[in-house]
Amino acid sequence: MKKSIKLAAMFVAATTMMVACNSGDKEGFQKTENGLYYRFDKQNPKGQQVQEGDVLVGEMTIRFDSVTTFSNKGEARRIAQAIPSFEIKIGEGLLMMHVGDVATFAMDADSAAKYVDPMPPIYKAGTGQKIYYEINLQDIVTSEELAEERANFEASMEQRMKSEPDDIAAYVKENHITAKPTAEGLYVIVKKRGTGAKVAMGKEVSMNYTGRLLDGTIFDSSVESDARTGEIYNPQRKYEPMTYTVGKDKLIEGWEQGVMNMPEGTVLQLIIPSALAYGPRQMSNLILPYSPLVFDIEIVSVK
Repeated sequence: MKKSIKLAAMFVAATTMMVACNSGDKEGFQKTENGLYYRFDKQNPKGQQVQEGDVLVGEMTIRFDSVTTFSNKGEARRIAQAIPSFEIKIGEGLLMMHVGDVATFAMDADSAAKYVDPMPPIYKAGTGQKIYYEINLQDIVTSEELAEERANFEASMEQRMKSEPDDIAAYVKENHITAKPTAEGLYVIVKKRGTGAKVAMGKEVSMNYTGRLLDGTIFDSSVESDARTGEIYNPQRKYEPMTYTVGKDKLIEGWEQGVMNMPEGTVLQLIIPSALAYGPRQMSNLILPYSPLVFDIEIVSVK
């Protein structure tokens, strides 16, 4: 199970300070010397205990008083990593836990606000709010297992980097592309040349676009029909041409190079090597390091 569950939010830190229990409060909480409130609703002392550097796998709900701001209840994920810190008090509780434990930890929201920016809109300073972390610990990924995962990932990314030129060449051949690449490996395929004003520095431009990986997977689009086809449709999004000011609003370099001096009304495709896109960065579950990108673009207006 460990290798199949993806890391959610690595935002909870841990500390190695000793725990001192005070009497419980009206909610059944006890309090450590460092100001962390904790309550165990289920304990499994025979289960594997969390160690520094481990990642906790399970369910977590975060509340500001009675308002839930995050929850993955019903879907086990990697929810937190036990890394040393003396600032975020909630982390102290992680090292108390064993697999099979169900616990709630709480801390003063004002204390968290010193280190978390931005805080959720519900936060009101000086009102005595508490942040509650309800954790159902179902598994642990040890620091040694994480190191192995990291090494395997780095090896696979190195292989992606080495194979990228061949992958692009295969795509170009398969799609019968005759355009020649620039010195940096950018392909600009003009499918329809417009006759309007040209894209230039300082111009406000509007463009429709659809972004794909070499295997055809759509990762983004301003066109609703393409978003639906690619199964990335978001009903909260407004599908319309993207408007930006050339040179002011920074886009990936391959895009900026590819559309420069193109006239309004032009329809083109860009094949962008990762060096002109996101390079070694992973931008999403779809855009991994060293991912060449393909953009179909329509230049709607240039002002």
